[in-house]
Amino acid sequence: MSEPFDLTAAVSVLDTARSVTVLCHVQPDADTIGSGLALAQVLHRRGVPVRVSFAEPSELPASMRSLPGTQFLVPPGEVPREVDVLVAVDCGSAGRLGSLRDRLDGARVSLVLDHHRSNTRFGDVNVIDEAAESTAGLIARVLDAWGEPIDRAVAHCLYAGLVTDTGSFKWPRPGSHALAERLIATGIDPASITRTLMDTHPFGWLPMLSRVLASAQLDREAADGAGLVYVFVRREDTAGVRSEEVESIIDLVRTTSEAQVAAVFKESRSEPEQWTVSLRSHDCADGTPGVDVAKVATALGGGGHRYAAGYSTGGTPEDLIAGLLRELNAY
Repeated sequence: MSEPFDLTAAVSVLDTARSVTVLCHVQPDADTIGSGLALAQVLHRRGVPVRVSFAEPSELPASMRSLPGTQFLVPPGEVPREVDVLVAVDCGSAGRLGSLRDRLDGARVSLVLDHHRSNTRFGDVNVIDEAAESTAGLIARVLDAWGEPIDRAVAHCLYAGLVTDTGSFKWPRPGSHALAERLIATGIDPASITRTLMDTHPFGWLPMLSRVLASAQLDREAADGAGLVYVFVRREDTAGVRSEEVESIIDLVRTTSEAQVAAVFKESRSEPEQWTVSLRSHDCADGTPGVDVAKVATALGGGGHRYAAGYSTGGTPEDLIAGLLRELNAY
C-alpha cells in the first residue's frame, strides 16, 4: 500500500502499463467520468490499450456525453476479466464499483486515485489526496509528475470534474482557481462546460421538483439541535427524468437555513425500497466545523467527505429516517 500524496507510485504503475481498465463509480458524476476519460486519452496517446466503464446506470448521463474521450467507454459486459492495470478513479471503496468490483481480482496491479477521506484503500497502490477538491485535481498532479502535457481535450474533462466537485467554485480548496485558470488557458469554454453539466435541464425536471420538494420535512432537533431537512424521491417521481436531474435535488435541499444537515433518499428505479442517500452539511454560522456527514455515512455503510457523503440502504421510508436519526443523534 502506498502512502497518500505519493504521486510517483501512480506514475510508476501507469508508465509501465501494457493494458489498462479505468473504472468509475456507480451513478457517475463528472468528477469520476472526467477523471477517467482524461486518463484514458493520455494512455491512448501513449499507445496503451485502454477501456473506461461504470457499472450503472446503463447509459452515460446526457450532460456528460459531450466530454472528449467517450469513445473509450464500454458497457460493463465488455470490461475484460483480466488486465495489466486496473485504475479506480473517485471511488472511496470497492463497493462503489458495483458489479464491476470483481474485475479487481483479474488485474496484475490495481491503482486507486481518489480524494475521499473515507477511502478504504482497496487497491494494491493507493494515491489518496484528502486535501484535493476533486479527483480531477489529483489527476492533473499525476499527469504533471508523469511529464504528460494537458491538452485542450484533457483539460475539458478535468475542468468538468473540477467545476462540479467545487459546486461552481462555491467550495474551492487552495489551488482550485489556479488549476481552473491553467485549464481555461488551453482554449476550453468554461461557461459552456458548466452550463451543459449543471444548468441545463429538460422541462420534466420542473414538475418532478414540485412533487419532491412538496414532501420536504424538517426536524429541528436532529443531530443535537443542528437540524435535518430531508426529502424522498420515489420511483414514480423519476419517470421520464434523467439521473442527473435526480442528483441535482440535494443542491436545492441543502440551502435550507434551519437545518445544518440535508438528506435526499432516492429509490432505485428497478428495485422497490432500495435507496441511495445523499448527505450534505456545512460549517456552523460562527465558523466552527459542522456535522461530519462522512462519519455518519460510514456508519451506515457508505462514505465520502466531511460535508458531502452518501450511502445505499434498503427498507421503508420510516426505517430509513429512523436509521439516519439514530446515527445523527449518536454523533
